[in-house]
Amino acid sequence: MALPTWDHHPEPLAVGSAPVPEYGTGSLADLLPTLAAGMGVPGRTAGISELAAADRACVFLVDGLGWLQLKAHPGDAPFMSSLLASSRGGTGRPITAGYPATTATSLACVGTGLPPGAHGLPGYTVRNPETGELMNQLRWQPWTSPRAWQPHPTIFQLADAAGVHTAQVSSPAFENTPLTKVALSGGTFHGRLTGEDRMDLAAEQLAAGDRSLVYTYYSELDGAGHRFGVDSDAWRGQLMYVDRLAQRLAEQLPPRTALYVTADHGMIDVPFDERHRIDFDQDWELRAGVALLGGEGRARHVYALPGAENDVLTCWREVLGEQFWVASRDEAIAAGWFGPHVDERVYARIGDVVAAAYDDVLIIASEREPKESAMVGNHGSLTPVEQLVPLLEVRT
Repeated sequence: MALPTWDHHPEPLAVGSAPVPEYGTGSLADLLPTLAAGMGVPGRTAGISELAAADRACVFLVDGLGWLQLKAHPGDAPFMSSLLASSRGGTGRPITAGYPATTATSLACVGTGLPPGAHGLPGYTVRNPETGELMNQLRWQPWTSPRAWQPHPTIFQLADAAGVHTAQVSSPAFENTPLTKVALSGGTFHGRLTGEDRMDLAAEQLAAGDRSLVYTYYSELDGAGHRFGVDSDAWRGQLMYVDRLAQRLAEQLPPRTALYVTADHGMIDVPFDERHRIDFDQDWELRAGVALLGGEGRARHVYALPGAENDVLTCWREVLGEQFWVASRDEAIAAGWFGPHVDERVYARIGDVVAAAYDDVLIIASEREPKESAMVGNHGSLTPVEQLVPLLEVRT
């Protein structure tokens, strides 16, 4: 092996070396179409071939429950750990979230059955081409018409129209949010405050129809990871609670039911130092030629001033290319990061430059994004720790 020299400049990470989500065969966007196809919903196909059809199906989505985090904590989650071999139809393998691995994008993948390039929520914050402003797609700020932003029907709507009993059981706070409307609407929404009440009601809703499709959700594991990290007592305490919830639901399933426990992304803790947290607001090189900084710390959308696109790409690649996959918009699209195709209405929402973290590193913005910049646990990129999520199965 040649020794390094003082004038040696390592090559940046090749865009094509980034692992691409399993769109079409094993991603979150393929789960509900597969379940709906098994119930005879017209026009849906079974993308995840390993899953057997069931008359009743329930998806329990645990925000932030990555595959690798679950495998690392068998003592804290004995029930779910006992189901690891059942994942993905008994193959013992995970599925992938999709890019970026973040809640708004992933929930839209789940609910619409479409990859980000089609449903149009390709990041935590993205530019609205019509206004030029950054839009937060989780909080829906600033407000824009939900149906104009995401016009495709959800799988729940299609299933409901096909006569399948369809329900969502979640926190009452989510009932009327724009994200729920564009990603998870269809059938009936049931708001319940406690996890136990959600599990009990989900089981009741499964039994309410000969064919039933039920979705339920728990968010607090993700919150503990962001605040305290995935190696914290608080996170492990939440994992223990989620494990009890999953077992509670599994023990109440009616006949002919398949329960799937999955997640929207994994998470990685990032150390608090300048090497791991690169501050955009304090870095003149990264700011040069940039009009807007979107996305989040591990999955950035960078919007350049007109005419500065190539300069920004060159600079970001030179400065960050060993720690991030740095791509132009067209390179990221061609590599399939956002799915096999990107709709015309979605194209300009994607950054002129897209940066996906490879190492345990963040691009924070301490002044523009003080809360996000202070998070311990983070996610968004294409690495296995963020992309891989379980698809644990219990059948009756």
